[in-house]
Amino acid sequence: MSKDNISNKFEDQKVPLLKNHQNNHFDNYNDDESSSSLAKRVRVESKKLWHIVGPSIVARIATYTMLVSTQAFAGHLGDLELAAMSIGCNVIVGLDYGLMLGMASALETLCGQAYGAKKYHMLGVYMQRSWIVLFVCCILLLPLYIFATPLLKLLGQPDDVSEMAGEVTLWMIPLHFSFAFQLPLQRFLQCQLKANVMAWISVVALAVHLFVSWLFMSVFKCGVIGVSAAQNFGWWVMVFGLYGYTAFGGCPLTWDGFSMEAFSGLWEFVKLSTASGVMLCLENWYYKVLILMTGNLENAEIALDALSICMSINGWEMMIPMAFFAGTGVRVSNELGAGNGNGAKFATMVAVMTSVAIGIFFWLLVLIFHEKIAFIFSTSPPVIEEVKKLSVLLAFTILFNSVQPVLSGVAVGSGWQSTVAYINIGCYYLLGAPLGYLIGWTFDQGVMGVWAGMIFGGTAVQTLILAIITMQCDWDKEANKATIHVEKWAEGI
Repeated sequence: MSKDNISNKFEDQKVPLLKNHQNNHFDNYNDDESSSSLAKRVRVESKKLWHIVGPSIVARIATYTMLVSTQAFAGHLGDLELAAMSIGCNVIVGLDYGLMLGMASALETLCGQAYGAKKYHMLGVYMQRSWIVLFVCCILLLPLYIFATPLLKLLGQPDDVSEMAGEVTLWMIPLHFSFAFQLPLQRFLQCQLKANVMAWISVVALAVHLFVSWLFMSVFKCGVIGVSAAQNFGWWVMVFGLYGYTAFGGCPLTWDGFSMEAFSGLWEFVKLSTASGVMLCLENWYYKVLILMTGNLENAEIALDALSICMSINGWEMMIPMAFFAGTGVRVSNELGAGNGNGAKFATMVAVMTSVAIGIFFWLLVLIFHEKIAFIFSTSPPVIEEVKKLSVLLAFTILFNSVQPVLSGVAVGSGWQSTVAYINIGCYYLLGAPLGYLIGWTFDQGVMGVWAGMIFGGTAVQTLILAIITMQCDWDKEANKATIHVEKWAEGI
């Protein structure tokens, strides 16, 4: 029997099972819409959404906890160590991760729409193209880690903090290269509704990270260098775990092994990855600008410590809206790839309402416990007092972020990355950052003024514009575009 006949027989045997168990909502959605009550439709859509979001929350909280726990370990070494680790993790690694995450999110558009259109063989090729593009990007970004100290000094950070942050980031270079493989693997599995695998592997990686961090700090007494080096272990556990699942039978329809087809059509892939990278990294970098601005204030060390604690807590909670970002992107891209505009619209509505409800809960939680949240990271009285002052801004940041990532997920699922990139530039860097600088320095309001200006001048306006675009969207037109787009890329393969 020829290889083609074997492949065809395999497809004939497997695809109906996948269709019956996972994708039957594409074909039956219109029937549900005409015959079901609104409450039932919301319940059905919520179940589909949480099938992705629930495990994604676990996976994202576990991975983010690896970064946050590193800062917590450093914070108990001293204020300087906390400030240096905060700059290293939040600025250097944060800038890098934001760009790589954005570029990998191109897979959410391509793999999501291809999966909805049942073009399963395309997903593995897309992931390999993403590996190639992101690995080259890693090489180009190496100077960010190697020359971190002079870069941070150039940006106005204190000399002692910059020197130690430069040492810290050199030990995180293996972590940097793990992003090129781990992020595409996550999106590849996520678009196939295999988020449970990501969650389990992320929890194992977190356990490994915490054990190694404790070993380097408490047993080997390696100090801040040991804490930073421990980051590498957990992230590479995720890479090997996710790849092992993919390559050894976890994805029989979408992974056929390595292929030379991954090197074809790279330029088109680079363009979409770049647009995705610009869109998301501009969002991710926005609050890194806040940290850099704070480093130029008087008494910068205490201000940096307090702000980094607030940003860590915000980032921790942000994993929930980011899981909705992922879930919404998958749901919207799947429905558009299946030619179902109404399904994409309804998925958007349910995701926004659910995320906002969760955001209100955490907004209240921060306001209630604003005097105690700093103790997770520090016992320094000046730092704790400064965090108490910033807690109201932290609460409102969490509230705004319950909406914005979901709308960004709609943009990724629909392939609007280029448009949103321009919106982000205008709202964040032409409006929000200058307003924050004006209030912080000209009106002498310090870190609170900088942060307030960036929230209400940038994040709020950007969220409003995305909401208007989403509400005015012609979803049937988007579904037609997605169908054409999938066929075009399939021909490219």
